[in-house]
Amino acid sequence: NNLEEKYQNFTEDDFTKETNNLRAQIQVNDDLSKILPNAFALVREASIRTLGLRHYDEQLMGGIALHNGKIAEMKTGEGKTLVSTLPAYLNSLKNKPVFIVTVNDYLAERDAEWMGQIFNFLGLSVGCVTSETAHEERSKQYDADVVYATNNEIGFDYLRDNLKNDYNKLCFKKNAYAIV
Repeated sequence: NNLEEKYQNFTEDDFTKETNNLRAQIQVNDDLSKILPNAFALVREASIRTLGLRHYDEQLMGGIALHNGKIAEMKTGEGKTLVSTLPAYLNSLKNKPVFIVTVNDYLAERDAEWMGQIFNFLGLSVGCVTSETAHEERSKQYDADVVYATNNEIGFDYLRDNLKNDYNKLCFKKNAYAIV
């Protein structure tokens, strides 16, 4: 909340620059907790500008809980989809993909398009893997900064990767952070 005014004064170009700045800070000091307030405040402002949605304090706390590997329980309509943008952005700054795991193709597609606006505004790429995603396309989708996919697709793509002998054809080329 104390950083809100700082980011309200940013121009559109400043958002991608700040993403690069935060990534550089993580290269020097691997502690995401040091940049968490700035990252969350930046996501909040990007959300306001792209979707007209402002993260409430409770949603910020939910984002912190998810980042720390905890469970954050929320009822329908309380903003789980918006909450996930906070730890997803923060953890993407380590240059590892972030997987947001959904229960069905509809939610994966909807959220990739909807929340993807926030991530794109911040200079990140967004992927989406559903049952309709061609096998040739999956590796490219999984290489995005933030990937929306169902638990089934991720599970079976992982199993299929174990049968491949060409690194470039693997879906999962590096460790990732996941939000379920």
